[in-house]
Amino acid sequence: MWNPDTYLAFADHRGRPFFDLLARVGAQDPRRVVDLGCGPGNLTVTLTERWPGAVIEAWDSSQEMVDAARERGVDARVGDVRAWTPAPDTDVVVSNATLQWVPEHRDVLVSWTRALGAGAWIAFQVPGNFDAPSHVAVRDLASSVEWRDLLSDIPFRVGKVVDAPAGYAELLTEAGCTVDAWETTYLHELTGDHPVLEWITGTALTPVRSRLDNDQWQRFRTELIPLLDEAYPATPDGRTFFPFRRVFVVARVG
Repeated sequence: MWNPDTYLAFADHRGRPFFDLLARVGAQDPRRVVDLGCGPGNLTVTLTERWPGAVIEAWDSSQEMVDAARERGVDARVGDVRAWTPAPDTDVVVSNATLQWVPEHRDVLVSWTRALGAGAWIAFQVPGNFDAPSHVAVRDLASSVEWRDLLSDIPFRVGKVVDAPAGYAELLTEAGCTVDAWETTYLHELTGDHPVLEWITGTALTPVRSRLDNDQWQRFRTELIPLLDEAYPATPDGRTFFPFRRVFVVARVG
Protein backbone atom coordinates (compact mmCIF):
# COMPACT_ATOMS: atom_id res chain seq x y z
CA MET A 1 0.00 0.00 0.00
CA TRP A 2 1.31 3.40 -1.00
CA ASN A 3 1.11 6.12 1.63
CA PRO A 4 0.75 9.63 0.13
CA ASP A 5 1.85 11.36 3.35
CA THR A 6 5.03 9.28 3.60
CA TYR A 7 5.80 9.88 -0.07
CA LEU A 8 5.31 13.63 0.32
CA ALA A 9 7.72 13.86 3.25
CA PHE A 10 10.43 14.69 0.67
CA ALA A 11 8.18 16.46 -1.82
CA ASP A 12 10.71 19.17 -2.71
CA HIS A 13 13.48 16.68 -3.42
CA ARG A 14 11.20 14.31 -5.35
CA GLY A 15 9.68 17.16 -7.33
CA ARG A 16 12.89 18.60 -8.72
CA PRO A 17 13.42 15.86 -11.37
CA PHE A 18 9.83 16.36 -12.57
CA PHE A 19 10.48 20.01 -13.34
CA ASP A 20 13.88 19.26 -14.87
CA LEU A 21 12.14 16.76 -17.15
CA LEU A 22 9.29 19.07 -18.16
CA ALA A 23 11.72 21.90 -18.91
CA ARG A 24 12.81 19.96 -22.02
CA VAL A 25 9.28 19.43 -23.37
CA GLY A 26 8.63 21.99 -26.09
CA ALA A 27 4.85 21.60 -26.47
CA GLN A 28 3.29 25.04 -26.75
CA ASP A 29 -0.48 24.51 -26.69
CA PRO A 30 -1.24 20.81 -26.19
CA ARG A 31 -4.83 19.63 -26.27
CA ARG A 32 -4.44 16.80 -23.76
CA VAL A 33 -1.62 16.15 -21.28
CA VAL A 34 -1.48 12.76 -19.54
CA ASP A 35 0.36 12.04 -16.28
CA LEU A 36 0.91 8.28 -15.92
CA GLY A 37 1.83 7.45 -12.35
CA CYS A 38 0.50 10.71 -10.97
CA GLY A 39 1.00 9.78 -7.29
CA PRO A 40 -0.70 12.18 -4.87
CA GLY A 41 -1.18 14.78 -7.60
CA ASN A 42 1.01 17.50 -6.12
CA LEU A 43 3.04 17.65 -9.34
CA THR A 44 0.13 16.96 -11.68
CA VAL A 45 -1.56 20.19 -10.66
CA THR A 46 1.41 22.14 -12.02
CA LEU A 47 0.63 20.84 -15.51
CA THR A 48 -2.52 22.95 -15.47
CA GLU A 49 -0.45 25.99 -14.58
CA ARG A 50 1.91 25.41 -17.50
CA TRP A 51 -0.77 24.43 -20.03
CA PRO A 52 -4.01 26.05 -18.85
CA GLY A 53 -5.85 25.19 -22.05
CA ALA A 54 -5.12 21.47 -21.92
CA VAL A 55 -7.24 18.64 -20.62
CA ILE A 56 -5.22 16.98 -17.84
CA GLU A 57 -5.61 13.21 -17.57
CA ALA A 58 -4.01 11.31 -14.67
CA TRP A 59 -3.56 7.64 -13.83
CA ASP A 60 -2.04 5.77 -10.90
CA SER A 61 -2.16 2.12 -9.84
CA SER A 62 -2.72 3.02 -6.16
CA GLN A 63 -6.20 3.88 -4.93
CA GLU A 64 -4.65 5.77 -2.02
CA MET A 65 -2.61 7.94 -4.38
CA VAL A 66 -5.59 8.55 -6.64
CA ASP A 67 -7.72 9.60 -3.67
CA ALA A 68 -5.01 12.07 -2.61
CA ALA A 69 -4.77 13.44 -6.16
CA ARG A 70 -8.54 13.91 -6.37
CA GLU A 71 -8.43 15.89 -3.12
CA ARG A 72 -6.13 18.30 -4.98
CA GLY A 73 -8.65 18.66 -7.78
CA VAL A 74 -6.93 16.28 -10.21
CA ASP A 75 -9.18 14.16 -12.42
CA ALA A 76 -7.30 10.99 -11.53
CA ARG A 77 -8.29 7.39 -12.05
CA VAL A 78 -6.97 4.03 -10.93
CA GLY A 79 -5.29 2.10 -13.71
CA ASP A 80 -2.20 0.25 -14.87
CA VAL A 81 -0.01 2.21 -17.28
CA ARG A 82 0.26 -0.95 -19.37
CA ALA A 83 -3.47 -0.75 -20.03
CA TRP A 84 -3.48 2.93 -20.96
CA THR A 85 -4.15 3.96 -24.55
CA PRO A 86 -4.03 7.57 -25.73
CA ALA A 87 -7.10 9.52 -26.70
CA PRO A 88 -6.82 10.96 -30.22
CA ASP A 89 -6.07 14.46 -28.88
CA THR A 90 -3.17 13.39 -26.63
CA ASP A 91 -0.19 15.65 -27.29
CA VAL A 92 1.98 15.12 -24.17
CA VAL A 93 2.57 12.00 -22.06
CA VAL A 94 4.48 12.41 -18.80
CA SER A 95 5.61 9.60 -16.53
CA ASN A 96 7.65 10.55 -13.48
CA ALA A 97 9.38 7.78 -11.48
CA THR A 98 6.85 5.14 -12.51
CA LEU A 99 8.11 3.01 -15.39
CA GLN A 100 10.79 1.36 -13.24
CA TRP A 101 7.93 -0.60 -11.65
CA VAL A 102 6.95 -2.02 -15.07
CA PRO A 103 9.34 -4.77 -16.20
CA GLU A 104 8.16 -4.58 -19.81
CA HIS A 105 8.21 -0.77 -19.96
CA ARG A 106 10.44 -0.76 -23.04
CA ASP A 107 7.69 -2.50 -25.03
CA VAL A 108 5.15 -0.14 -23.50
CA LEU A 109 7.14 2.89 -24.66
CA VAL A 110 7.29 1.59 -28.22
CA SER A 111 3.54 0.92 -28.17
CA TRP A 112 2.94 4.54 -27.16
CA THR A 113 4.97 5.81 -30.12
CA ARG A 114 2.74 3.78 -32.43
CA ALA A 115 -0.49 5.00 -30.85
CA LEU A 116 0.32 8.70 -30.53
CA GLY A 117 0.03 11.18 -33.36
CA ALA A 118 3.02 12.73 -35.08
CA GLY A 119 4.43 15.58 -33.05
CA ALA A 120 3.29 14.21 -29.70
CA TRP A 121 5.74 14.29 -26.79
CA ILE A 122 6.73 11.48 -24.42
CA ALA A 123 8.66 12.53 -21.32
CA PHE A 124 9.69 10.15 -18.56
CA GLN A 125 12.13 9.92 -15.70
CA VAL A 126 13.18 6.77 -13.85
CA PRO A 127 15.50 6.17 -10.90
CA GLY A 128 18.83 4.61 -11.81
CA ASN A 129 20.01 3.76 -8.31
CA PHE A 130 19.05 0.11 -7.88
CA ASP A 131 22.61 -0.88 -7.00
CA ALA A 132 23.01 2.01 -4.54
CA PRO A 133 23.98 1.20 -0.92
CA SER A 134 20.39 1.87 0.23
CA HIS A 135 18.98 -0.85 -2.01
CA VAL A 136 21.85 -3.24 -1.28
CA ALA A 137 21.18 -2.87 2.45
CA VAL A 138 17.49 -3.70 1.99
CA ARG A 139 18.25 -6.76 -0.13
CA ASP A 140 20.91 -8.02 2.28
CA LEU A 141 18.62 -7.69 5.29
CA ALA A 142 15.66 -9.25 3.48
CA SER A 143 17.77 -12.28 2.54
CA SER A 144 19.00 -12.85 6.11
CA VAL A 145 17.88 -15.88 8.09
CA GLU A 146 15.27 -13.95 10.07
CA TRP A 147 13.53 -12.40 7.08
CA ARG A 148 14.05 -14.56 4.03
CA ASP A 149 10.99 -16.77 4.60
CA LEU A 150 8.70 -13.74 4.87
CA LEU A 151 10.26 -11.74 2.06
CA SER A 152 11.59 -14.35 -0.35
CA ASP A 153 8.71 -13.80 -2.79
CA ILE A 154 9.46 -10.10 -3.25
CA PRO A 155 11.21 -9.57 -6.60
CA PHE A 156 13.83 -7.14 -5.31
CA ARG A 157 15.08 -5.22 -8.30
CA VAL A 158 18.75 -5.41 -9.02
CA GLY A 159 20.99 -4.79 -11.99
CA LYS A 160 19.49 -3.51 -15.23
CA VAL A 161 16.04 -2.48 -14.07
CA VAL A 162 16.21 0.57 -16.32
CA ASP A 163 18.42 1.43 -19.29
CA ALA A 164 21.14 3.99 -19.53
CA PRO A 165 20.13 7.10 -21.51
CA ALA A 166 21.77 5.71 -24.65
CA GLY A 167 19.63 2.58 -24.46
CA TYR A 168 16.39 4.55 -24.43
CA ALA A 169 17.69 6.88 -27.12
CA GLU A 170 18.39 3.93 -29.40
CA LEU A 171 15.04 2.28 -28.63
CA LEU A 172 12.95 5.36 -29.34
CA THR A 173 14.99 6.58 -32.29
CA GLU A 174 14.37 3.21 -33.95
CA ALA A 175 10.67 3.75 -33.18
CA GLY A 176 10.75 6.96 -35.22
CA CYS A 177 11.22 9.59 -32.50
CA THR A 178 13.57 12.48 -32.03
CA VAL A 179 15.14 11.85 -28.64
CA ASP A 180 16.80 13.89 -25.91
CA ALA A 181 18.15 11.60 -23.15
CA TRP A 182 20.43 12.28 -20.20
CA GLU A 183 21.15 11.34 -16.62
CA THR A 184 21.64 13.37 -13.46
CA THR A 185 22.89 12.35 -10.03
CA TYR A 186 21.27 14.58 -7.44
CA LEU A 187 23.00 15.02 -4.11
CA HIS A 188 20.10 15.44 -1.72
CA GLU A 189 20.94 17.11 1.57
CA LEU A 190 18.67 15.49 4.17
CA THR A 191 18.17 16.21 7.86
CA GLY A 192 16.47 14.50 10.77
CA ASP A 193 16.87 11.09 12.34
CA HIS A 194 17.68 8.35 9.81
CA PRO A 195 16.47 10.35 6.78
CA VAL A 196 17.50 7.76 4.17
CA LEU A 197 15.31 5.21 5.92
CA GLU A 198 12.41 7.64 5.82
CA TRP A 199 13.07 8.33 2.12
CA ILE A 200 13.02 4.69 1.03
CA THR A 201 10.05 3.95 3.30
CA GLY A 202 7.95 5.97 0.87
CA THR A 203 9.19 4.11 -2.21
CA ALA A 204 11.56 1.12 -2.24
CA LEU A 205 10.28 -0.37 1.02
CA THR A 206 6.63 -0.35 -0.05
CA PRO A 207 6.67 -4.04 -1.12
CA VAL A 208 8.36 -4.99 2.17
CA ARG A 209 5.73 -3.16 4.20
CA SER A 210 2.95 -5.01 2.40
CA ARG A 211 4.35 -8.40 3.54
CA LEU A 212 4.86 -7.59 7.24
CA ASP A 213 2.56 -6.96 10.17
CA ASN A 214 3.10 -3.86 12.28
CA ASP A 215 5.50 -5.47 14.77
CA GLN A 216 7.55 -7.13 12.03
CA TRP A 217 7.67 -3.88 10.08
CA GLN A 218 9.01 -1.92 13.03
CA ARG A 219 11.61 -4.61 13.72
CA PHE A 220 12.74 -4.65 10.09
CA ARG A 221 13.14 -0.89 10.09
CA THR A 222 15.09 -1.00 13.34
CA GLU A 223 17.50 -3.58 11.93
CA LEU A 224 17.92 -1.56 8.75
CA ILE A 225 18.89 1.66 10.54
CA PRO A 226 22.53 0.80 11.34
CA LEU A 227 23.11 -0.49 7.79
CA LEU A 228 21.87 2.76 6.28
CA ASP A 229 23.60 4.94 8.85
CA GLU A 230 26.89 3.25 8.00
CA ALA A 231 26.35 3.71 4.26
CA TYR A 232 25.18 7.32 4.63
CA PRO A 233 26.83 8.81 7.74
CA ALA A 234 25.57 12.13 9.01
CA THR A 235 27.90 15.10 9.25
CA PRO A 236 28.67 16.54 12.72
CA ASP A 237 25.98 19.18 12.22
CA GLY A 238 23.32 16.58 11.37
CA ARG A 239 23.20 16.63 7.58
CA THR A 240 23.06 13.47 5.47
CA PHE A 241 24.07 13.55 1.80
CA PHE A 242 22.09 11.09 -0.30
CA PRO A 243 23.23 10.63 -3.93
CA PHE A 244 20.41 9.64 -6.26
CA ARG A 245 20.91 8.90 -9.97
CA ARG A 246 18.01 9.43 -12.36
CA VAL A 247 17.60 8.81 -16.10
CA PHE A 248 15.59 11.26 -18.24
CA VAL A 249 14.12 10.88 -21.71
CA VAL A 250 12.12 13.33 -23.81
CA ALA A 251 11.01 12.00 -27.19
CA ARG A 252 8.96 13.57 -29.96
CA VAL A 253 6.98 11.13 -32.07
CA GLY A 254 7.47 11.20 -35.82
